[in-house]
Amino acid sequence: MDYNLSHIKELEAESIFIMREVAAQFERPALMFSGGKDSILMVHLAHKAFYPAKIPFPLLHVDTGHNFPETIAYRDSLVEKLGAKLIVGSVDEAIESGLVTEEKGFNASRNMLQIAVLLDALEKGKYDAALGGARRDEEKARAKERFFSHRDEFGQWDPKNQRPELWNLFNGRKNMGEHFRIFPISNWTELDVWQYLAAEEVELPSLYFAHERDVFEREGALLADCEFISKKSDEIVKKEMVRCRTIGDMTCTGVWRSTATTVEDIIEEIATTRMTERGGRTDDKRSETAMEDRKKEGYF
Repeated sequence: MDYNLSHIKELEAESIFIMREVAAQFERPALMFSGGKDSILMVHLAHKAFYPAKIPFPLLHVDTGHNFPETIAYRDSLVEKLGAKLIVGSVDEAIESGLVTEEKGFNASRNMLQIAVLLDALEKGKYDAALGGARRDEEKARAKERFFSHRDEFGQWDPKNQRPELWNLFNGRKNMGEHFRIFPISNWTELDVWQYLAAEEVELPSLYFAHERDVFEREGALLADCEFISKKSDEIVKKEMVRCRTIGDMTCTGVWRSTATTVEDIIEEIATTRMTERGGRTDDKRSETAMEDRKKEGYF
């Protein structure tokens, strides 16, 4: 299948230009890495942007302690392959130190706890820019982001007070203690990402391909059975063929019934589905403005 599409090359060029702007304007940038396809794309683009030199900023992973094991294995393999520097912010350590408090109950998640851990890691590392793999087509709050998204001294985001971005001019000026979130792949869609990854033959975690897994249904979403989730008496675990469309904390990342075992199968599946990419994320269903509320506090 031919994925040499002109608009994909234009998106690649735009993203690489933004990454080079970050390297030029900021002293200590970091690339946020979750182990999902978008952050994998970001690492691949950064590698191309600065090759043959190494990626000039570390990968920053906020580890919830509730990750899919496949995610951590892939992360460590990629870091070793590229010779990149990895910084890990641990939610487990933050709970032990009292920085954050563990949620309780059947719907408990560590997703919100990532905010304090991320802000703490950015402050400790004195990072003045954090590159993220968010895209505008993912969710309505992310559609409000600019390429260079200003955060105040508390790491908070004000969607009503953003700087204009005219042509290819990006304003990275900030005061002491403030930082920027940078979103180089804002204009990409989920289908663009998969077509590009296919064309570039990028290695991906096995979670994205259909596999048999123990799952159970909760409020219309399929969740992978694991030790981190307390199940209700009527939630029955069964084996199904599933895959992930997004990858995050196991407690809130829904899986999808699927038979897609190749990238080509995934592209065909995405092109015909009417369900959004984050439709299985239970953390987005806590309220109508769940994502925007988290982002205002410092979320990715």
